[in-house]
Amino acid sequence: MIKMISRTFLSLSVFAVATLATLHADTSSAETLKFAHFVSPVHVVNSSIAEPLKEGLESDTDGSLELRIYPGGELGSGPTEQYVRVLQGVADIVWGIPGYTSSQFPKSLVVEMPGAIPEGMTGYEMLWNAYDEHLKSEFPGTKPLALWTSEPSIFIMKDEIIRTPEDLEGLKIRVSGEMTADLITAYGGTPVQMSAGEIYNALQTGLIDGVVTGTSAVGDFKLDEVANAYSIGAPLGHIMFYLVMNQNSYDTLSEEHQAAIDANSGLELSRSGEEAWNRRAEEILQEMKAAPENTVVELDEAEIEAFETIADDFRQRALEDRGAANVLNAMQGK
Repeated sequence: MIKMISRTFLSLSVFAVATLATLHADTSSAETLKFAHFVSPVHVVNSSIAEPLKEGLESDTDGSLELRIYPGGELGSGPTEQYVRVLQGVADIVWGIPGYTSSQFPKSLVVEMPGAIPEGMTGYEMLWNAYDEHLKSEFPGTKPLALWTSEPSIFIMKDEIIRTPEDLEGLKIRVSGEMTADLITAYGGTPVQMSAGEIYNALQTGLIDGVVTGTSAVGDFKLDEVANAYSIGAPLGHIMFYLVMNQNSYDTLSEEHQAAIDANSGLELSRSGEEAWNRRAEEILQEMKAAPENTVVELDEAEIEAFETIADDFRQRALEDRGAANVLNAMQGK
């Protein structure tokens, strides 16, 4: 009897070890990619970019290619170091803002200029239109998975109402990059470049008087707690975003996994991001208008025209300085 029990126990033990070995082999055979960004887990980048990419990759590969998302700067807190972070292999995929390192993206940032995106076109279409011929060299060592733009930028102010360029004189305005900085200078304001995570304290303490960014940022970074005046309609352009993958990380994947990356990135993922930013902006705008403590100014035609006159001159000069008229034409499909 004792021998029978021992043999039974041994058989069960061998089965258990074999089962664990199989499970371990299955787990270890799965490839894991690291996706890093610097904003909170509830930011729109998660629902519109990170989660769709994760679900698509894992579904298409039956879980053999996993995507692990590291939000809030878990793999490095500096937003301006995102591109370096992916080049160094700290993360396989990163989300970032080209404006934070404007000198690397002089041609790509043409899409941020006021008036660059014509009626009926989208920022993501324009970026991909020009990518192969004009923009590819600005993304060394990486494979872009998505390129897109935000909703139109607005003035987000503390105790200041902006209706004319003259209203900006003497005011310090936060911008995300060089293109908008030059535009604010043309309008008569003083640009201050900083990352989105720094805006709240800077606006609260008076380090800046206002911000130029998309409406969605009011909700994403709780700016409604420190801002109370918003002006909508001035030609302030858009903000560009990228999602890039370390080229070596991509090249070392199997053909099956590369195919999954290709199928779940590009134009469609870019569209998901841009449309989500615009939906989020509309939701936040309605909340801003409903809050009695806010002043929301929608500029009339004459007020917009005063800004547009300056913006048109600015755009022509910026294109000439960058030698980028052909880039804008390519973006617009001309």
